[in-house]
Amino acid sequence: MINNNYSVYQFPPNIDIETLPILRKLTSAHRALAELKGICKSIPNEGILINTLSLQEAKDSSEIENIITTHDELFHSLLPNYPMNAATKEVQNYSQALHCGFLLVSKHNMLTNNHILTIQAELEKNHAGFRQQMGTTLKNNRTGEVVYTPPQQADEIITLMSDLEKFINQENPQFDPLVNMALIHHQFESIHPFYDGNGRTGRIINVLYLVLTGLLDIPVLYLSRYLVRNKDEYYRLLQAVRNTGAWEEWILYILEAVEQTAKQSIDTIQNIKSALLEYKHKIRQQFDFYSQDLINHLFKHPYTKIEFMTHELNISRPTATKYLDELTQAGFLHKQKKGRSNYYINIALFDILTR
Repeated sequence: MINNNYSVYQFPPNIDIETLPILRKLTSAHRALAELKGICKSIPNEGILINTLSLQEAKDSSEIENIITTHDELFHSLLPNYPMNAATKEVQNYSQALHCGFLLVSKHNMLTNNHILTIQAELEKNHAGFRQQMGTTLKNNRTGEVVYTPPQQADEIITLMSDLEKFINQENPQFDPLVNMALIHHQFESIHPFYDGNGRTGRIINVLYLVLTGLLDIPVLYLSRYLVRNKDEYYRLLQAVRNTGAWEEWILYILEAVEQTAKQSIDTIQNIKSALLEYKHKIRQQFDFYSQDLINHLFKHPYTKIEFMTHELNISRPTATKYLDELTQAGFLHKQKKGRSNYYINIALFDILTR
């Protein structure tokens, strides 16, 4: 069943959304999310989590769009002037768009259509804006069958996005924020306002909405890995809402994604914290050049190089080379030559992020 008259679709749905199964699931999802928010505060430098976990999200989110890149290429893409293939560049664009959106939400305490346009422009590296031409349809990847036709008229897209903007920024929301996030995601993907990048932009909106509503302080809950592993169900439930109004199934799916992803993120952050403390303890014991700035630098990215350390620690190149080589000999780092440059891999952090 194809909905060709989206303007008559009721949003938000005028039905009892917060059913007993949803209320039960909300309890466990909020519990996991609150634990994640708390453990993030135990990491001394939030940039460590934003940098490392956002790249993981970028990789997984782009996989949904069949843009595949390896972890090694992904982490190397953090380094200036490192040559990237097209897939890695797409993933890097996603990470930059996510950072851009986080800065906008943090500054304005709102998530407006102008912000969403900016995020999508950063993601796609163009300024095409909302769709102006008709003809966009969503098809089954296997059969080629058209399964859904989003709104076609430019003025209708603008009207629907304006209504969505008001819903995102409402002062006294009717529903729980996690229910709202599920509704917002479905509505955005159904409007399909852009020529390209709708899926990835929609997944960025998810985590920014959690920051906007105070459920998280920094954008570290990334649903894309769960969606990648349950992609067929994701698309089935998106369409089931359009066909039959099956909101409960859709919301339960998103709440399960939140809970499972929060638990996985907690494990990852705990592992990063343990590795950071172990490096801190052992490096302090073994080397007189130990400092907290050094530890923060080693965990800011999975890779570093001499130039980065000279800049961030304000030390000379020979001194930075000495530090990095001694840490390599002690087993904290792995030295890898790429072209004419030496890269130093944080062994523990790289293992956690590629596990």
